[in-house]
Formats: sequence, C-alpha cells, structure tokens
Amino acid sequence: MHHLIIGAGPAGVIAAETIRKNSPNSVITMIGDEAYAPYSRMAIPYMLIGNIEQQGTYLRKDAHHFKNLNINLISAQVASINTTGKKVITQNGQEFDYDKLLIATGSVPASAPIEGIHLPGVYPCWTLDHAKKIMELAQPGAKVLQMGAGFIGCIIMEALASRGVQLSVVEMGDRMVPRMMGPAAGSMIKAWVQAKGVQVYTSTKVLKIEANTGGQHALIAHLSNGQTLELDLIISATGVKPNISFIKDSGLKIDHGILTNANMQTNLPDVFAAGDCAQAFDAHSGNQIVSAIQPNAAEQARSAAFAMLGRTSALRRVTQINVLDTLGLISTSFGDWEGVAGGQHSELTDTVHSKHISLQFKDDLLVGSNTVGWTENVGALRGLIEGQLRLGEWKEKLLQDPTLFASAFTACSSHQEAWTGAQDERRR
Repeated sequence: MHHLIIGAGPAGVIAAETIRKNSPNSVITMIGDEAYAPYSRMAIPYMLIGNIEQQGTYLRKDAHHFKNLNINLISAQVASINTTGKKVITQNGQEFDYDKLLIATGSVPASAPIEGIHLPGVYPCWTLDHAKKIMELAQPGAKVLQMGAGFIGCIIMEALASRGVQLSVVEMGDRMVPRMMGPAAGSMIKAWVQAKGVQVYTSTKVLKIEANTGGQHALIAHLSNGQTLELDLIISATGVKPNISFIKDSGLKIDHGILTNANMQTNLPDVFAAGDCAQAFDAHSGNQIVSAIQPNAAEQARSAAFAMLGRTSALRRVTQINVLDTLGLISTSFGDWEGVAGGQHSELTDTVHSKHISLQFKDDLLVGSNTVGWTENVGALRGLIEGQLRLGEWKEKLLQDPTLFASAFTACSSHQEAWTGAQDERRR
C-alpha cells in the first residue's frame, strides 16, 4: 500500500508519522515544495526576533528523523493530480502513483493587486527564504511598512518591532485584527500598538509601490489617505488562501477549500485532505469550515491518516480559536465571536486598563467570545463554548456581568457532570 502525501507542513508530517506508527510496512512518500527540512511557518517570527536559528523552525530536530521512519521525503512542486489514473505529476515531469492520497498543502499568501507588489524589497513573510531577505533589510532604524494587521500580521509586526525598525502598518479594515475582533476590541489593540511606537493606519490601502530611484530609501508607497512613505522594506501580510491551485480539473469538490467529511475524505475515492487547505465537516454546526490554525491541522491529519488505513476516527468538531499576543497585549477569539442570528450578547470595556470582554449567546448556550487583556482563566470561555454547557441561571448573570465567566464554567460543568452521572445510573 502506497500512501502519498502532498505537503510537508504540520499536517503532512503528523499524517505520515501516524500512518507509519500504525502500518509499519506501508510505503509512505511525502512531497514538500521547498528544499528545506519540514518546518513550521509559525516559527518564522521567532527566527526574525532572534530567539531561534533556522534549525529551530524545523518540525523535527533530528536530521535523520524521516529516513529512520522510512518515510520518503521528496522536494518538488506538484503540477496536477490525475485522480482517475491515481497519479500525482510534478512540474519537472515526475509521476508518483498512489493507493491513498492526502492533500495537506496548507495556505499561500493572498497577494494584493497593487502596482509594484513584486518589486525587490517587497515580500510576504511566509517562507524561510522570505525570512532571510527580511532579516537583511529589517535593520535597526530601517523604515518598514507592513500591509495587513490580521492575526498573522500582528505576529509578524511584533517580530519587526523587536528588530528596532521604524514600523508603520496599513490595514484596509476599520480596526486591527478585523476577522478576529469586534470594533471595540480591535480599536483597543490599535491604541495599545500605537502607544508602543508603531504607526497604524486603519481604513487605508496601499494604492501603488514604486522604486525610489533618487532617494535615500529604496521604495515609495502611496496610501489611499493621501500620504506617501519612503521605505526600505514592505511586508505583505494581507491574508492567506488554501494552496489548491494544482487540483484544477481533478474532479475534487471545492468551496473555500477542499470539501471533506468528518473523516477528511473528499468526494473522490482514496483522496483525503487535511489542514489549511481542507474545508472539513464540523459536526457541531453542521457546516464545512476552513479554520487555518495548527491544532486543527494536527487533529485533521490524524483523522485522515486513520481513514487512509481503513479505520474510523472522525473529527468531533473544527476548532475555532485564536489567541494573540500583540506587543504584550493578550487577546482571544473563541467560537462564533460575531454572534448568531437571534442571539444575545453582553460586553464590557475598560479602556483605561486595556481590558475588554464580549460574550455571544444562542438560547441557553455561550457560542462565542472576544477578550482583550484577560489572561486568567480565559480557557473557561473555551470550555463553556466547546463543551456546549447549558447555562441555566448563569445566562442572566453573564448578561449582567460577563466577567463572571470562570465561575459560570465551574458551576455549569459541575452541574453537567452530575446530570450525566444521574443518567448513567438510570441506564444501569
């Protein structure tokens, strides 16, 4: 049995290791599109900061790890998939047959349609090669512009700020982290960041980038607010999208990502998907969701690996969580943080102490939350949301005072355990 995995990120690596652990004699091939050992993109900012060297980004520190597991690691760009003939074709013409195929190709940067976006000195922060170019230019005192203040953008921003650059950030949304935070929370993060010396322009776009042939700095950026900035480096952090362009004409069903069931099976026999490229079925909501976070990639990879081996290990849910440290300010987003139709919400904001909490309810359940500046017991919010704990009298208490979430979790989880125990006794 030949298990072929496209993608050498966290999902691909975990799937390969899971297959090997449970099937010692299977042939496993993993195709990665870079010449480096499999690494974590989320570790790149720590490399920019200087906390780790390049090797510290590697997912497995032993240079012989995959060889010792008899996992064939190939460096190649996949051009297409022939699902009828069960073949994967690379850009250099190689063909790989498969019995079971896993697509775990992750995401790619979403490049903004801006004149000059491909000039030297304009880079995404996505690969180790990008990181090396950024480190050359992001020297103390350098003038740097970052396009995008989303989740990934804020992580990159912190790394750039630590290098002592003069940093400006442009975000087309009306607040920072607009896909993770509501207006009050996003505005609070902006105020915090600006107090730390980073200039933030919200509701602003870069209209054009050009080479600065006669100036001290290499680039000029023209902003939609009328300002012009001379710069040494521009970072494009305007979002990501599933890396699935090569599956065109394969017959795979696609929406935002590759559609799968809870076992990570696609619509085609013997073809599976996991990680950021997958739009997986979430049993909790009944929807298929792309949630591009590493915990999902890991869980989906294990489910896919077992399914490829003919076993069942369905996902319980597609986790929707984000925890962000923005220059020392912790923020979180759990579940349906924007709320649901017909739901209720409660909110409390303390601008003096940079603290904010917003809770979203549906009937007797907490379904989503935003927090800024909360570090103690914040996991209780995730417990209430993902545990689908019935709130009872605590709903009214939380509507009046959302800061009581930890007490609500303790009380509601204890009540549910007691109720479950009573049900088990009745069955006996």
